[in-house]
Amino acid sequence: MGAGGRMLLVDDEKVHRAPHAKPPFSVGQLKKAVPPHCFNRSMVKSFSYLLLDLSIAGSLLYATKFITTLGPLGWIAWILYWIVQGCVLTGVWVIAHECGHHAFSDYSLVDDIVGLILHSWLLVPYFSWKYSHRRHHSNTGSMSRDEVFVPKTKDRLGFSALFLSNPVGRLLSIVVTLTLGWPLYLAFNVSGRPYDRFASHFDPQGPIFNNRERMQVIISDVSLIGVGVCLFKLASAYGFLWLLKIYAVPLLIVNGFLVLITFLQHTHPSLPHYSDTEWEWLRGALSTVDRDYGILNHVFHHITDTHVTHHIFSTMPHYHAAEATAAIKPILGKYYQFDSTPLPQALWREFKECIFVEADSQEESGVYWYKKKFDD
Repeated sequence: MGAGGRMLLVDDEKVHRAPHAKPPFSVGQLKKAVPPHCFNRSMVKSFSYLLLDLSIAGSLLYATKFITTLGPLGWIAWILYWIVQGCVLTGVWVIAHECGHHAFSDYSLVDDIVGLILHSWLLVPYFSWKYSHRRHHSNTGSMSRDEVFVPKTKDRLGFSALFLSNPVGRLLSIVVTLTLGWPLYLAFNVSGRPYDRFASHFDPQGPIFNNRERMQVIISDVSLIGVGVCLFKLASAYGFLWLLKIYAVPLLIVNGFLVLITFLQHTHPSLPHYSDTEWEWLRGALSTVDRDYGILNHVFHHITDTHVTHHIFSTMPHYHAAEATAAIKPILGKYYQFDSTPLPQALWREFKECIFVEADSQEESGVYWYKKKFDD
């Protein structure tokens, strides 16, 4: 297959496979196309976005004091609070994620302090995830070294894959993935890169980390323990139900959005994955797809609709990513992947069509594509 891609059928619709040949452009050429100011990080601007998010989150929290005055309408107000607060805190999560990429400011210490505080309060081990996520960016699309949502080949599928390959099983898989997927990944490396022994983001001696990183993993763990103590004191003072309603449910929504965004960025019938013999960094970085989340693109600081750019220039702050994306799209051409399919439809399709990966032929033995038919 050449750089122009090849057609395949997905639910009787023609879909272009993304080009997988070595791109006819370099990272340097892409960088030259981007206005230089897009690479500038402003601590003032970054903090302004963070403070706006935190102000909205604080206002929403304060507004819950008046829900009890609404009588039977109170539960509707709680549901609205959970949804809106979950979306706003997802934006906060994205800013903490930028800290891990050194995209928040020019000062690594500032980035790490801000990221550690924000992610800890969202129950994320900041340094642990920072290091595994950095390796994901370094190895995107690699069948052997990528860190998250690594697809299985047919021979590695378990019996459960066949059992869940139906509408009811698919719905169950989606629910479990969106509710438990994030904590299972952090605690047990579920859907992550296979290791020869137990791997966990909470284990400083685990295979995910090297010796230089283990102390910071401990710092992440201690920070989470500190947050846990604070949450216990809040629950003791105001009640467990209060903490569940104002904190736990919005956090569950944050976790769901996090998994949804990550899954849809890296799972699509058009995207290739590569063996070690075929993988190159730029080819892997282009094995991702931008999605349209409507107004949530802005709430989520454009991590959704500028993810291709983010993989190429991960230290670029979010407030320049849209401009940079527009600048490099003419050069990327068919290598730029965008899908405007409504999110519920896209999620259902990807869970249906992207069951495992395999190569089409001996000539392309190092390039893997998503498949769904077990009997091919």
